[in-house]
Parts: sequence; C-alpha cells; structure tokens
Amino acid sequence: SPVGALSNGLELLADEQDPQMRQRCFELLEQSARTSAAKLKFFRLAYGAAGGFGEQVSIDEPKAVIETLAADAKRIELNWQIVSPSVSKSAVKVMLNLAQMGLDALVRGGTLDVGVEARDDATEVVVRAAGTKIAFDAQIGEALAGKLDPAELTGRTAPAHLLSLIAAQCGGMIQTHAESGTLLLGATLPDTM
Repeated sequence: SPVGALSNGLELLADEQDPQMRQRCFELLEQSARTSAAKLKFFRLAYGAAGGFGEQVSIDEPKAVIETLAADAKRIELNWQIVSPSVSKSAVKVMLNLAQMGLDALVRGGTLDVGVEARDDATEVVVRAAGTKIAFDAQIGEALAGKLDPAELTGRTAPAHLLSLIAAQCGGMIQTHAESGTLLLGATLPDTM
C-alpha cells in the first residue's frame, strides 16, 4: 500500500547516505504520498460529502482522482468522453465507483474508457474496461443490480450495493455486461429535482 511505502521510504531515508539513493527515496515518497492523497480523495468523493455543499461537482475533481489511480495501477490506458463540466454528487459517486471496478477488473492492464453525459433530465455514466484478462466477480454484478441479499455483503460487494441504492433512490438503474476481454458498466440516473 502507499502508506506502507511511505513508512518504508522514511526508514530507508534515515539509514541511507548515498545522494543518488536518497534522491530515489524522495521520489518514491513523493509518489506514495500522491497515491495516498488520491485514495483519500476517492473515499471523500465516493462515499462522503463529494465536493462540498453544492448539488453539482466539477467533473475535474473525480477525473483527477481516476487519472491518479489509473497511473498507479500501471499498464492502463485511460480515455475520456465527458460532455458535462459538472454533474450531481450521485453521478460522481457512481462514476468513481464504476471506474474503480473497471480498474480492478483489468488485472493484466488494458484500456479504461469513462463517459459521462447529462441529457434528457438524466445523467448517464458508462465505464468500459477492455484487456486480455478481465476479472469481474459475479457477486459484484448482483450487488450492482440490487439482487444481492444485504446480509451477504462483503468489503468487495458493499460499494456495488451502495450504487444500486443510489440508482434506486433517483429511479435509475445500473447495468453490467461482461464478455471475453470486455466489461461494460453503465448507469442511468434521472434528475430528481
């Protein structure tokens, strides 16, 4: 984890005398700190207040978080199709979680496409993960569809269950489709105003 890397980097830095190795330690510490900050921001946006008191969140915040997480995952090419400059807090939560699920599914790297568009009184979020190996737990798909018994929730399925509740609350839906080398995750979130 990046927090463990920070701790190890500080230990190495305390003992290291070689200037080149000390510089490398500083680079690793900087990278770990950046990743840790991105993960904390992910949790704040995905499960917390999501951008403060307003109803809309600038798309730049979640986009920056996903870019940092994808860079940390390595071997991931990230593509964007974003039409709206800002989206609802619910859409931000859905976008971040679906993107994280897509990143997790790309166990050997690949391409992650993220699209967000507000249209016809609804916001649509689409995440497409494509790679040589896609790992997507069927229980996560069940939780996204709202078909998993809450008593069976785990740390891996709870975010998907949360997304199903967010979609249901606004009269929307979440769909998944997995086939060889491709995972599609999509959500339609009607505006509730």
